[in-house]
Amino acid sequence: MKICCIGAGYVGGPTMAVIAEKCPHITVTVVDVDASKIDAWNNGNLPVFEPGLADVVEQQRGKNLFFSTDRKTAIAEADIIVVAVGTPTKKYGVGAGRAADLVYIEKCARDIAKMAVGPKIVVEKSTIPVRTADALKQILNESDSAQFQVLSNPEFLAEGTAIEDLHNADRVLIGGDQTPEGLEAIETLTSVYANWIPRERILATNLWSSELSKLTANAFLAQRISSINAMSALCEETGADVDEVARAIGTDSRIGPKFLKASVGFGGSCFQKDILNLVYLCEHFGLKEVADYWCKVVEMNDYQKKRFSGKIVHSLFNTVNGKKIAVLGFAFKKDTNDTRESSSIYVCQDLIAENATVSIYDPQVTRENIFLDLGESEADENGNPNRNVEIAEDAYAACEGAHAVAILTEWDMFKDLDYQRVYDSMEKPACIFDGRNILDRAALEKIGFKTYGIGKPSA
Repeated sequence: MKICCIGAGYVGGPTMAVIAEKCPHITVTVVDVDASKIDAWNNGNLPVFEPGLADVVEQQRGKNLFFSTDRKTAIAEADIIVVAVGTPTKKYGVGAGRAADLVYIEKCARDIAKMAVGPKIVVEKSTIPVRTADALKQILNESDSAQFQVLSNPEFLAEGTAIEDLHNADRVLIGGDQTPEGLEAIETLTSVYANWIPRERILATNLWSSELSKLTANAFLAQRISSINAMSALCEETGADVDEVARAIGTDSRIGPKFLKASVGFGGSCFQKDILNLVYLCEHFGLKEVADYWCKVVEMNDYQKKRFSGKIVHSLFNTVNGKKIAVLGFAFKKDTNDTRESSSIYVCQDLIAENATVSIYDPQVTRENIFLDLGESEADENGNPNRNVEIAEDAYAACEGAHAVAILTEWDMFKDLDYQRVYDSMEKPACIFDGRNILDRAALEKIGFKTYGIGKPSA
């Protein structure tokens, strides 16, 4: 069997690497139009950071795992074609700001229709709106040289634990037409995952249920985060501790403990994008009240980020003009270099708008990406360095001379810093704003810091 994956990003790369690892009898080829990305996969300087990923790729690359820009050959030879390209939120036209932009999905479908020969199984791996398979089928069925079955196989990976999630998936979802041909295609893809995933964890549904399940899963998870973040604001006003509240309700078996960690807000490539897509779908089908309900999840997330940056300004005597704020962490979560919709972007932009200098350190995010995400230039037209944004070489350099430290990504290294050294290097009074609740506030206050935690009683 041969599998071709179109898209060498956060989904396609890790997923195909693990399939190659677990299925040595299957040849897996990942293709992408971005030659620099393919070069990075081939030379070991991976464009995606995930714990354990580099080891898997190094082990399989050149054996049964290949990265290529030759889309035509890979598609023609494949038995299964996986579509794992981006589906960002539209920034133009009808549905701008909410609907998924399917331009890359459609381009893939047209390329497959032109390049495929013989029977093929086309697998939707990208997160897409329900009923997208209809459009794919219409385009694919125009092919004169191939016959297609379309399956939906959404990913449920968490960045930072993607390899572990792939190795020990709690479920694999495969949706397809409930026809003899569709059921046969479902079984073919099932047989791939069954090389390492128990069959009872591989769920088969119709196409539409599978497509909608991905949006639903992300919406429910994001809803839990927004719910506990909403309670964190009330905790701060009443003297309750949000972690104690979360532990109390998490012991209820009907609720459970997961995704009840209060923070500065959720980020990443999926949650906000998928909820907005869900909102757009509900509005399209005339379900205004349902759309309004899910809108509130995103609004609460935006409120939490604004509340956090506002707390920094208020605590620093209602002005950060000319003050240095150390920002520790720019990725949207630890153990990834992904910054999409990271809370750090919005908090930094709020502080920059108040004329603060943000000194940013993240162990995995590049200088170029930080400036790009912030919409800032490294220097002005005269070549002078940007006075509002500094990129620090390490956490201590970021904190030196700062009026405040903001923890915005829960990297483990930030727990183990020498905070006496940090305190000694800062302006006084020295403040720490822990947006992830990972630090020992009592120990920090003994050093002399003024501290703020999400959903925590005032010191």
